[in-house]
Amino acid sequence: MTQPTSTAPTPSDHPARSAQAPSGPATFGIVGSGWRAEFFARLAALMPDRLTLVGAAVRRAQSAEEVTRRWSVPAYLSPGELVAKQRPDFVVTSVPWAVNPEVIATVAESGTAVLAETPPAPDADGLRQLWARVGDRRLVQVAEQYLLMPGHAARRQIVARGLIGAPTSVQVSSTHGYHAVSMIRGLLGVGFGPVRVAAARFTAPLLDPLTRAGWTGREEPTAAATTLATLDFGGASGLYDFTDNQWHNRLRLRRIVIRGSHGEIADDTVVRWAGPGTVLRSELVRGQLGHDLNLDGYDTEHLAFEGEVVYRNPFVGLRLMDEEIAIATLLTTTAAWARGAGPAPYPLAQACQDHLIALAIEQAAGTGAPVVTEIEPWAAAAA
Repeated sequence: MTQPTSTAPTPSDHPARSAQAPSGPATFGIVGSGWRAEFFARLAALMPDRLTLVGAAVRRAQSAEEVTRRWSVPAYLSPGELVAKQRPDFVVTSVPWAVNPEVIATVAESGTAVLAETPPAPDADGLRQLWARVGDRRLVQVAEQYLLMPGHAARRQIVARGLIGAPTSVQVSSTHGYHAVSMIRGLLGVGFGPVRVAAARFTAPLLDPLTRAGWTGREEPTAAATTLATLDFGGASGLYDFTDNQWHNRLRLRRIVIRGSHGEIADDTVVRWAGPGTVLRSELVRGQLGHDLNLDGYDTEHLAFEGEVVYRNPFVGLRLMDEEIAIATLLTTTAAWARGAGPAPYPLAQACQDHLIALAIEQAAGTGAPVVTEIEPWAAAAA
């Protein structure tokens, strides 16, 4: 049976650390000061027993002053100075695509573990150059959090338990690019072989009432593009479906379908073969605190399937939304990995492959011609 791609560590998956992992909170720095960087800083402040932000690096003195005021940490004008002065267990790079590869390489070449924002490089050549420069160091993880969100983590657990048989196809209409590809590959458990990508883009009117900044006040539809793509992994397939601003537009439902040899998962509904003459239909049920007369605070407690917990929130009490739970999980697992005390959460090789396929989707949608990806140098990392 095909299982989700493992990121279980081999000896080379961990940064070079002493035989005994350090005690106390893990230390980390942040390169960048934008919207996503704020997530990392805020979540660390909620978990002082697990994580300590020791510094940040920004490009301008004015930004350094602002970061010091906002996060109460020293700020430096280069990643190298941050690493030299603070010697953190790992560094989060949260910078624009174009500069991310150089920042990643600078930190990794100093011997410090990295958690890099997605994607690690903007294009295929950039991915190859970054891998040639730092791939063998095994010091880079990438901040891909979607399969760590409670609902997706629960679905992945159902797949991993073989309850729908061998996974054969995944359909994602939720998020875009490499995020969606990471979900498709992770749930299918496919590796680094060639992928045939066919895609098309369609435009239709759609009201766009919300963005990251809030309600837009718009009352009339505008043109919105939808990208549809099929991914042929050879024996398994993916369907990619994304409409502009689908992350924020509540007029488009999110959908995920995971099909297997003995059943399928459609959002929170599971149908599966349970023996001769028996097909069961069950629901994935969220244990949510704070509803009605529950006075334990508003929080996700767990997700259960057929009376058994398949996901448990490790941060009950912090009152986190799903995205924050996923990022907090990513931070804490990266901290353990950086200290040699846990598996690699999402290695650079996986991130390179996911973004390579995402780039192929854009190319196929733009040209109308299928694209076949090749086996890349990072494939050897999983061999």
